[in-house]
This record gives sequence, C-alpha cells and structure tokens, in this order.
Amino acid sequence: MKKIILVGGGKIGVAIAEFLGGSGDYQLTVVDRDEQSLARMPKKNVTAVRADVDTIDNFARVIEGHDIVLSATPYTLNPIIAGAAKKARAHYLDLTEDVQSTRDIKELAKGASTAFIPQCGLAPGFISIVAADLAAKFEKLRDVRMRVGALPVYPHNALKYNLTWSTDGLINEYCNPCEAIRDGRFVEVPALEEVEHFALDGIDYEAFNTSGGLGTLCETLEGKVENLNYKTVRYPGHRDIIKLLVRDLRLGVRREIMKDVLETAIPITYQDVVLIFVTVSGWRGGLLTQESYAKKIYSQKVGGRLMSAIQITTATGICAVCDMLAEGKLSAKGFVRQEEVKLSDFLANRFGTYYA
Repeated sequence: MKKIILVGGGKIGVAIAEFLGGSGDYQLTVVDRDEQSLARMPKKNVTAVRADVDTIDNFARVIEGHDIVLSATPYTLNPIIAGAAKKARAHYLDLTEDVQSTRDIKELAKGASTAFIPQCGLAPGFISIVAADLAAKFEKLRDVRMRVGALPVYPHNALKYNLTWSTDGLINEYCNPCEAIRDGRFVEVPALEEVEHFALDGIDYEAFNTSGGLGTLCETLEGKVENLNYKTVRYPGHRDIIKLLVRDLRLGVRREIMKDVLETAIPITYQDVVLIFVTVSGWRGGLLTQESYAKKIYSQKVGGRLMSAIQITTATGICAVCDMLAEGKLSAKGFVRQEEVKLSDFLANRFGTYYA
C-alpha cells in the first residue's frame, strides 16, 4: 500500500482525503497547522497530523517514509513543500495555478530521482489534458481556445458568484499577468481583459483573461500554434465589478484587503457547476477543421458528504494523476507536464470518471 502525505486540510484537502482514503489503496496522512481543519477529515485510512510548513529541512522530516506528497495549500508554500519532497525522495504533485511557483518546481525537478507534477487540478490540469488531446488530432494547428468556469447554479448577488475554492488562488488569477500565444509568438497579456460573450445550453456567459490556467501549454505548443489562450467563464457583469475592485480601487495591490472583503461578503456554496469548453481549429486532411469539447459537471454526494463541483473536479484531477503515477503510467522521474497525461487514461481512471 502506497503511503501518501497530503499537505492542506481545506475544502479541496477534505475532498482528496475522501477519495483517496475511501479507495482503500492508500495509507494517507493529512498535515495541517489548523486543528479544526484536521477534525473535518474523513477517518477511513486517514491519519491527521498537526505540523507547520516552515523550512525545507524541517518539513522533509515530516515527509520521510512517504512515497508521494500532494500539496493542497496556498501556492506560496509549494516551493518549500516541493523542496522537502525532493530531499525526502518522494514524488510531488500540487494544484497550483501560480506561474512562478511552477517555474520554481521545474527547476527543483532537475536532477531529481522522483517525479514532480504540478498543476494537477481543473485549470490548470484537466483543461490542458483535453487541449493536448484535441491538438494531437490536427496536422497543423491554428487556434486553441480554453474556457473554464466554476459558477453558482443559483447566482444571487451583484457578482453572480459564490466562493467555491481558494480565495488566494482566485485573486491571483484576477491580478497576475496571463500567458498566451498570439500570431505564433509567446506574449503576456493583462488579466480581466479581452472580454467575450457566448451562450451554452441557452445560458449567457462572459469570459476574460485570467492567469495560470494554461499551465505549461505555451511552452509545449510555442512554434506549433498560431493562437493559444485561456479565459475564465463567469455570468455577464462579473468582470466589470471585479475590474472596479482590482484596478479602480487598487485592491489588486492590497490583496489581503481584497481577500477580507470577498470572504466577509460572499458566502461559499456547494451548489455549483463547473463548465469546461475547449475549441481547437487547424488543418486535417487539407481542410481547415474545428473540433470542440464541452462539459458541465455538478455538485454531488461522495462518501455521504456533499461536495461542490469544483471540489470534485479539482480533487479527482490530482487523485487520478496520483493513481496513474502509482500504476507506472507516467514518468517517475523529473518534471512531468499535464499535457503528457493521456485523456483516454485519465477518463478511464476511477477518479477521472467523475469528468466522464
């Protein structure tokens, strides 16, 4: 039985523990500094340990004896956790959307005897697996457009939004520069710009630039595609209010205040829907062709516990990759990109089936 250590006992951590512990195939240790978070953890095949992520050396001692480390913490802690995993010779997986954290982990992976697989959630994560699968069907690529949203089923406030995952991660996406490929060249574009509108299943949405959702696809497809971009999907009107907060009121440079405002004013919800929409166009058989992937995933009960759609999609993303790593379906050494994961293997996985 593989021994796994999960760092982070928040909303996503609880879901990961439910899936992995409930599988019966892993011996799971959950680490968090907050006793209340640990108390919410499922009990089956799960051991809760209170500890801080302080230094690489200290945390490596916490990791020792475990085969795989999963990080479900704020992205700021990931370089320490990844460094500790390398020192303890354990595989490392995380959910980060932060571009710089991923670059740091890529450097750590050099010369490592174990695998380092960041960005194993929904976006980045599954969205890159889908985009790479569609792109591989074309002889020559033109455009790759990736759209993802985690939305309340019953929007009720002016933002038409509820908190469903990490507030730090959400603010990061709204404030940091966004990677893209435009006219065949890598570029950085500002967040919250290039708004577009579309309808799916009779519902109107807007989408706009946000940071981190592309993962490492820009590196992978640079020189092979004319245009590549990622946008977050919201209900119409959301982006204008967020832009007022981030730019006009300058909360983008006072992120702790913005976090306090959002968490004080906007409740979380478990009644949400995750929308995934990828469109790829290019040449196949001499014809300019387009192929799309569209999916909606809703909240549901897992192990007797109601989980939001974003909990399910994020947690099953990292659990499926963890499974595939343990089964030898992924490289067990060095830096592994999400687009190296085969979509067919992912969807056939017991955790990946939640996407299917």
